[in-house]
Amino acid sequence: MSSLNPLPTILQHRYLLGQLIQREVLARYRGSALGIGWSFLNPLLLLFAFTLVFGGVFGGRWSGEESGKSGFDLALFIYCGLAVFVPFAEVIGSAPKILLANQHFVRKVVFPIEILPLSGLVAASIHGASHVALLAAAALIAGHIHSTALLVPLVLLPAWILTLGLAWWLAAAGAYMRDIGHGMPVLTQLLMFGLPVFYPGSAAPYFLKAVNAFNPVAVAIEDLRLVLLVGAPPIWLNWALMLSIALACALTGYAFFSRCREEFADVL
Repeated sequence: MSSLNPLPTILQHRYLLGQLIQREVLARYRGSALGIGWSFLNPLLLLFAFTLVFGGVFGGRWSGEESGKSGFDLALFIYCGLAVFVPFAEVIGSAPKILLANQHFVRKVVFPIEILPLSGLVAASIHGASHVALLAAAALIAGHIHSTALLVPLVLLPAWILTLGLAWWLAAAGAYMRDIGHGMPVLTQLLMFGLPVFYPGSAAPYFLKAVNAFNPVAVAIEDLRLVLLVGAPPIWLNWALMLSIALACALTGYAFFSRCREEFADVL
């Protein structure tokens, strides 16, 4: 197995990966009355809250290019940002502690611990899919849905690949430095305001614009708004650049994780 290619490991252990994903998805709501129904109720309540705030409290007021939007339109605009950011933050926030939480797997020599960050990513993407589905339904009701909505999985692909790469990096680093896990809640809060979640990317300061121009998550947020709410395709050259950056992060993250693997049992 090549240390730079995770696909053979993923394909070889796809059944085990499926079991881990199922465990993570079901464990989140185990014991609750609605169970997995919360995956759909949570985004519905979140959308209702944003509509209430921006339609009622702020009266639909905004500035700049969003000034003519209604409260519901602004809620959809922000919800596009959250639909991408929330799963991303969930994965990178838990990645530094994922090996510590699964020490019984780490100590089994034959267990492919490389798939642990991937199982967390897929589980988060399943929950995130409910956000995107609700967002598309709300956009349809508001009359914003376009045929370009079919491009949603494609525009989100670079963000998910980048997230997986960061998960491998953070999982390996977190095994050596426990402080990383403690600092992630603060970091994710900073990222939430640094990324164009609550504002259009054009409204960001110059420094943030320059950084986000090479950030696949930031570009995915803007592209999701384009294909879902505006009806315009992404800039494909820019999308290809984001995909290249994401793949580089994923491959180097996997290589780093594989390089450190033999020492995990000793440091945990």
